[in-house]
Amino acid sequence: MIKRNSGEFQTDVYNKNAVPFRIAGFRWEEAEAVAADNDGLIANGSLGTSETTLLPDTDAEMPCARNVTATTAGTAGDIKAVAATVYGKDIAGNDISEQLPSFTADSATTVTGNKAFASVTKVVVPGMDGSGAKLKLGWGSKLGLPMRFDQNLVLAATHNGARESTAPTVAADKDNVSGNTVTLNTTLNGKAVEVYCIA
Repeated sequence: MIKRNSGEFQTDVYNKNAVPFRIAGFRWEEAEAVAADNDGLIANGSLGTSETTLLPDTDAEMPCARNVTATTAGTAGDIKAVAATVYGKDIAGNDISEQLPSFTADSATTVTGNKAFASVTKVVVPGMDGSGAKLKLGWGSKLGLPMRFDQNLVLAATHNGARESTAPTVAADKDNVSGNTVTLNTTLNGKAVEVYCIA
């Protein structure tokens, strides 16, 4: 969690002091700020009627710390309303896991996670209603912040060098770094992103 600078300074109003803060800037390069990709990790995983563990495809990896998405496909009638659990590491190298929202029965749907995974090692899916169900795993548009915040302290964000006119959506988690994310109003498309916040 951020630590505020000690000491105060006098304002232009008598007996009204201000607390100094630092401004931190974070940058995601073009290769990190790529578009969301619903099958960037697993393109066509086969599921069955018993619990299935799937590993990322060969050479598939997260572009940076991002949230995870899971999409059901295949035979719609074989899809069951179960919740997959993703395992991996956060931006600090800690082991993390996240149970994603439940899928919709008998329908190909996408569910979206909230934690920022720097890497994914596996996804575990409970048994489906049939062996024709498939799974895609990829990443969303939430960028992982490398600090723990207890509130939204983001001041501004830029995309491709232009300041965002709409403030980004920020998630804060003072206990777990993986719960601190920022989502730009502009769709990510491989252009650099910068975020500035009080630190």
